[in-house]
This record gives sequence, structure tokens and C-alpha cells, in this order.
Amino acid sequence: MAVSLAIIFALGVFAHQLFTRLRLPGFLGILLLGMIIGPYGADWIDGTILMISEDLRKIALIIILLRAGLGLNRMTLKMVGAPAVKLGFIPVILEGTAVMVAAGYLFGISTIEAGMLGFIIAAVSPAVIVPKMLHYMEIGKGTDKGIPAMILAGASLDDVVAITIFSSFAGYFAGAQVNVASQVLLIPLSVLTGVAVGIATGLLMVFLFKKFRIRHTKKTLVLLAIAIFLTSLENMLQDIIPLASLLGVMVTGFVILEKWPGLGMELSARFSKIWVFAEILLFFLVGAEVNYMLAGQAGLAGVAVIFGGLAVRSLGVLISLYKTRLTPGEKAFCIMAYSPKATVQAALGSIPLTLGVPAGELILTMAVLSIIITAPLGSIAMNISGKRFLKRTA
Repeated sequence: MAVSLAIIFALGVFAHQLFTRLRLPGFLGILLLGMIIGPYGADWIDGTILMISEDLRKIALIIILLRAGLGLNRMTLKMVGAPAVKLGFIPVILEGTAVMVAAGYLFGISTIEAGMLGFIIAAVSPAVIVPKMLHYMEIGKGTDKGIPAMILAGASLDDVVAITIFSSFAGYFAGAQVNVASQVLLIPLSVLTGVAVGIATGLLMVFLFKKFRIRHTKKTLVLLAIAIFLTSLENMLQDIIPLASLLGVMVTGFVILEKWPGLGMELSARFSKIWVFAEILLFFLVGAEVNYMLAGQAGLAGVAVIFGGLAVRSLGVLISLYKTRLTPGEKAFCIMAYSPKATVQAALGSIPLTLGVPAGELILTMAVLSIIITAPLGSIAMNISGKRFLKRTA
């Protein structure tokens, strides 16, 4: 396993640098590397790493979400509050529904199967979006109108909505007695519990760090450990109360920055350094999960469904941003920033197959295809539109 990690980090750094020099997002090089030398490619990597891939990806995602929380402030969130909430609900519901209807018609699958497919495809990827938004926040692009913070907040809600609705369809297939109204109520409840747990955790961290004087590096490790434990609560409490744990992680960082700005900035700087390692692991392992040989099985119909879903999502973004002060160019940027798929599709794509869903292989194929199409195109479009349409704050 040690040799495999050495290969991942050494080639990952090279791939990142190569794509950066080509003026492409560096993480795309790492993602491609995972596909090339992962289990569906040259198979150079020890299977032990792949067995713990889900946990490693979650830790990497926690690191970037903590960074996101530590980069948000109250005034910015007040500025983008209503549009961010709309972005968290409207685009994902419209896209998921559109994909569900199109897949049912084109592939001849049941409504439940099409629903699972729709809301796997509909989720955006915080792993792709968050690092770019943090970069724009650091260089002051779009910050005068809070655009990066709005995308950050909306994307975290987007995933909660998509995963909750997907779980409802999966429950229907498994024969569980699923009440539609109660499932709809679970979405705001999971958001509220996630925010509440995040606030409590952030306040606890501030109290402990003031009481026990330890080095900032140790504080970083303690915060990371607590955040990992927080995400484990979601599974522990799933039969009792829904909890959007990843949203809670981001709120934890926000509370620390709000209550102790100096510490928040110190911790953010340290998580930025840890992200150098975490980014390589996250995108390599996402790439390694992609069985690109499946992608061709969906054919042109699969491509049409994905692009049709993105078109409807774009409409949802415009509806969400109606009556905001954003220019047409800034709205175009938001549409591009809200298109990449990767992490949720890699995590959930194989679940229908393991549940014995007849269309399980098709759903997995479509999840793979959505990553291959939207991760590179969405990221490149986000880069280009950000440079062109976002203004740098003086």
C-alpha cells in the first residue's frame, strides 16, 4: 500500500502541474490519472487503498468543506441568503425530475428506477465546486456580490436534497413504507439539524481551544477529528433523525471564524496546506471509481439525457437568481459553476445495482457518463466564465 500511495502522490503532482500548464483545471489531470492507472485501467494500485476509498474520499471532502466554512462570514451570507437557498432546491429538483421523465421515456424503465437515476445525476459535486469558489474568494473575484459564497452554500444544500430524494426512491424499491410527505419534510429537517449540530460543534471547539492552549497545528488535527466524528453521526442517527452532516461540517468552520476570527484564519491556512495532499487523494480515487468502459453503453440517448438535464438545471439557476443584482455574465458563470458532477455520482452510482434494481447497470453507466462529460466540461467552462465575467474586488 505504501508504494501505491507513493505512485498516487508522485504522479498526481505531475498530472496536476501538467494540466495547470495547459491552462486546464489541475484536478482534471488527477481524475484522469485515477482512470488510467486505477482498477479499470492499468490496475497499478493496491486493492487495499480502494477498499478504504470511500473513507479517504470523505476525509478529503471534510477538509475542503472545513476550508469553505472558515472562509465564509456573516455579512456575505446575509447578502446571498435567499438566492443561495433557492439554488439549493430549485435546480436540483428540476434537473432530477427532467432526467427521471426523459430516462423513463427513452430507456423504458419504471418510474422508481428513473427516479433513482434522476437524483443521482442531479447532484452537483462540492469536491469540484468548492476549491474553485475558495480560489475566487481568496483573489477577490465576484466577492462584491458574494457570488462564490452563494455557490458554496447552494451546492451544499443541493446534495442534501438530491440524496434525500434518491433515498426515498431506493426505499420504495426495497419495499419500505415510504410516506412522500414525510420524506419531503426530511429535507428541511436534515438541513436544520445539520446547521444546529454545526453551530454546537463550532461553539464547543472555540470553548475548548480557549480553555486549553495548544498549537494551531494540533488544533487543526483536533478539528479534523471532530468533523470526521460529526459525519459518522449521520449514519448512527439515520433511524432517529436526519442529519446533513457535511453541511454541519461547513457550519462548524463558519462559527469558529465568526467567534474567533484570528483562529479561523490560522486554521484556514493550515487546512489549505493539508488540501495539497487531500486533493490528490480525492480526485484520484474518484477517477479510480469510474469504469469508463461502461460509458459507451448508454449511447447517444444517455448523452441526450445528461445534456437535457443540464439545460433544465440552467433554467433552474436562472429562476433562482431572478431579481438579483447579478449581470447576465455573472448568471452565466453561476450556470457553469453549477454543472460539474463527480463525488455523489461516484458514491451512489453503484447502489441501485447492489440493491438488485433491474436497471442498476444502466444507472451506474449513466452516473459514470455524467462524470466523464460534466466534470471536465463544467470545470473548464467555470474557469473561462470566471475569468471573463467575475470582477475582482479592489
